[in-house]
Amino acid sequence: DMRRREFITLLGGAATWPVAAKAQQAERMRRVGVLMGLAENDPEGQARIAAFRQALHALKWAEGNNLRIDIRWGTGDAARTKAYAAELVSLAPDVILGTNTPTARALKQATETIPIVFAGLTDPIGDGIVASLSKPGGNITGFTSFDAAIAGKWVQLLKEASPGIERVAVIFNPATAPYAIFLPVMETVAPQVAVTLIRAPVHDTAAIESAISKLTSAPGGGLILMPDVFMALNREIIFRLAANGHLPTMCPVRYYAVDGGLMSYGPNFTDLFRQAAPYIDRILRGEKPSDLPVQETTKFELVVNLKTAKTLGLTVPYPLLARADEVIE
Repeated sequence: DMRRREFITLLGGAATWPVAAKAQQAERMRRVGVLMGLAENDPEGQARIAAFRQALHALKWAEGNNLRIDIRWGTGDAARTKAYAAELVSLAPDVILGTNTPTARALKQATETIPIVFAGLTDPIGDGIVASLSKPGGNITGFTSFDAAIAGKWVQLLKEASPGIERVAVIFNPATAPYAIFLPVMETVAPQVAVTLIRAPVHDTAAIESAISKLTSAPGGGLILMPDVFMALNREIIFRLAANGHLPTMCPVRYYAVDGGLMSYGPNFTDLFRQAAPYIDRILRGEKPSDLPVQETTKFELVVNLKTAKTLGLTVPYPLLARADEVIE
């Protein structure tokens, strides 16, 4: 009788065992790696990560419960970015979020098997990250940030904001900026708005200072900052020099305008990080990156900083202000 009871208990246990195992499997801790291009102390980087976490939470991923997020900050340093890409891959996460061209490139070199989602690449085909937008192939997909046409708008909008501009320097670091897709467009549009375009490649702060002082030696100068992590890291120096030289600046992202640029026209990167979450979610639930098409950004925002305009002694034309998505007073 005793033995029979034991046997029944055993049977009962065996019957419930697969159910418990299934529940445990469903709640298995998943790992997501994130390789940031910015520095950890940059408030913009923190805002993007916060948006990404929030969006994942809305999709029922809770950190410490069924999800672990490992973040590494590349700080615009190529060697560090490469080392962190290898480190994240060695943690064997389920998926990794790449955040700009240098991080996506480093991750692609580090793994051909771990799924990667990028948020904010300008030219993923030209940079050899994906084979095509509709069929990315391989282990990488994601969201683009800029298109080539936007570069023409930078020139037009800057001239509209400050009609006296005759020469515009495009400042960029050739090692990190996607200049090849933007410059031809700018060079086509510049003569249409009676502007001479000057290429100003820079690799360090000394080169930034020299490029800006050359531009301020005569009136009628303007400055366009190309999107790239080097510009992001040096934005404060650039805006200080531009203000001293009375140079109107056109920037590719909102937080540059907030930090002292005259205006910005570009995508909302916090939104891009939010959009990346559903792709991460789909991969965590078993879909393959090669089956998820690369999504192109269609929404760009215009931001004008009137505090900066005042410093420059510039009156921004009303039609331009009326079109702005945000005016900083």
